[in-house]
Amino acid sequence: MQIGHIPLANRLFVAPMAGVTDRPFRQLCKALGAGYAVSEMVTSRKDLWNSLKTSRRANHEGEPGPIAVQIAGTEAQMMAEAAVFNIDRGAQIIDINMGCPAKKVCNKWAGSALMQDEALAVEIAAAVVEACAPRNVPVTLKMRTGWCQQHKNAVSLARQFEAVGIQMLTVHGRTREQGYKGQAEYDTIAAVKAAVKVPVVANGDITSPEKARAVLAATGADAIMIGRAAQGRPWIFREIGHFLTTGEHLAPPLVAELRRLLLDHLHDHYSLYGEGTGVRSARKHIAWYLRALPGGEALRQHINTIEDCTTQWQAVADYLDALGQQMDRLPATADADAEPEEQEGMAA
Repeated sequence: MQIGHIPLANRLFVAPMAGVTDRPFRQLCKALGAGYAVSEMVTSRKDLWNSLKTSRRANHEGEPGPIAVQIAGTEAQMMAEAAVFNIDRGAQIIDINMGCPAKKVCNKWAGSALMQDEALAVEIAAAVVEACAPRNVPVTLKMRTGWCQQHKNAVSLARQFEAVGIQMLTVHGRTREQGYKGQAEYDTIAAVKAAVKVPVVANGDITSPEKARAVLAATGADAIMIGRAAQGRPWIFREIGHFLTTGEHLAPPLVAELRRLLLDHLHDHYSLYGEGTGVRSARKHIAWYLRALPGGEALRQHINTIEDCTTQWQAVADYLDALGQQMDRLPATADADAEPEEQEGMAA
């Protein structure tokens, strides 16, 4: 599979999630079988480009390509300038956010709110494509099925986006009105796939190898995008890849492998965020990794009291050393329907 002229390793993608898909997490998912990962949302507002948050989100040091950056905003010219800003900082693919359902994004008519104004949505897509074309950078777009049940316009928009040069479309199988409630539906994604020639990616409620296979079959999509199910379980990509190839399940990771992955992830996380922010923002990752493990809840509560990275890292290491004395492998993961909230490019 390719996005424009750029080949991808496979069709298993990491969804952009605010406060989650930073560089350390993207690199980890790619190392564990993801073929493609999109950054957290970068705002189109120039006055925020030099902020610490944006500088971290635009940090791609040592990240294997292709580097994909998601941008969000409401004005075509500002979005075009944001695309160029990120290309100058290493972006090889630009993704437009029209999927975020968060009120603080939609109230500014960004994210999925743009699906209510098709003319503006297409104007933004065309402006970004025009800005990226001279640099040979493909533009992709992530959207929902529509604003509400009575106004599902993903198919109409998909045709218009393709016409102005968008080179891949990702569709989350919910309306903005649904947020993350209820079940994702895949009929609309299948209809989008049938309506356009560019690659289409299915997103929403993909939590297991079996579900991945079923969604690919139901939609005819070229790829799948996984968000919430990868939180604390980044090896889900290799699990799905193995299952799609062989029809068989991989054994759960060894505790020793989890120890290496998690402790390395924490080191990378601290190096990006520094001591104060790093120790606090790492807490959610630790909680996700350990939520289903014996004693994991007690450790989570303890971790929330720790204020320095060294002590936090050592507490996790000690816990995993003790866990390794109890079991060789992690317990098998159940296919859970209820998951933590995914934030498609939403500011955390």
